[in-house]
Amino acid sequence: MVDLKVNLGTLQLKNPVMTASGTFGYGTEYYDFFDVSRIGGIVVKGTTLRDRQGNKYPRMAETPSGMLNAVGLQNKGVNYFAEKIYPTLLDLDTSIFVNVSGSTVEEYVETAEIINELDHIPGIELNISCPNVKEGGMTFGTSCPSAAQVVKEVRRVYKKELMVKLSPNVTSISDIALAVEAEGADSVSLINTLLGMAIDSETRKPLLSTVTGGLSGPAVKPVALRMVWQVAQAVKIPVVGMGGIMTAADAIEFLLAGAAAIQIGTANFIDPTAPVKVLEGIEAYMLRHKINRVTDLIGALEI
Repeated sequence: MVDLKVNLGTLQLKNPVMTASGTFGYGTEYYDFFDVSRIGGIVVKGTTLRDRQGNKYPRMAETPSGMLNAVGLQNKGVNYFAEKIYPTLLDLDTSIFVNVSGSTVEEYVETAEIINELDHIPGIELNISCPNVKEGGMTFGTSCPSAAQVVKEVRRVYKKELMVKLSPNVTSISDIALAVEAEGADSVSLINTLLGMAIDSETRKPLLSTVTGGLSGPAVKPVALRMVWQVAQAVKIPVVGMGGIMTAADAIEFLLAGAAAIQIGTANFIDPTAPVKVLEGIEAYMLRHKINRVTDLIGALEI
């Protein structure tokens, strides 16, 4: 047996494998594929104060080694989540995070306040980095003062684990990480999608209704790995790594770079059992290398 437990602030996960927001629904959609309670945590889809219809179609496009999306945080609002979705999650034996987004600081705060009252939700992932929303997301996540402001105000009302999701579309992601750490973030997750676009050369039109969208999948992994390594060296709080993780080997690379846990995103669309396969692969790697605790892998990159 190996010890797979990791800590995010005061919250202990049974293992370092989580799922990324927007790629795993509310978790219940995957019950037919594997026991979701086996993994360390799930981050449910982006939740806003009010109902959002999302962007017009088409809003997804396949790219070499990845995909573009411009869904635009489609959801029915936090009150719908609290009343209709939350009761379906009460029997799930894993750490559940709600990804929270907003167009104003006030919307972030109000949404966080409502989720704070849900006992079975031990944390939120504050999305200050979504590139698909025309107002709010990019603005908050791309400057230190605005990132710090929204974290400070949410921290004032939210009493549980506060994870902040960072944008890669910045000059220095380490500076943003330091800014949110200073205002009370318990952990940071990165990277969100890279801003990209695709064009149909035959029609001369963009493949997304929004022209640009978020690039994810294996294509972004080297960038994500570099940023996780940089941020892990800069901050004292735990780092949750994501970006193109398809296999256990990918996940282990992120742990070695300094991530305390990882999130699996685009891989869920290709193989809905990817999270449990990654978990089993990490355990097999530890047994093969005679590593007793997964925490011994965190930041163990040899340079």
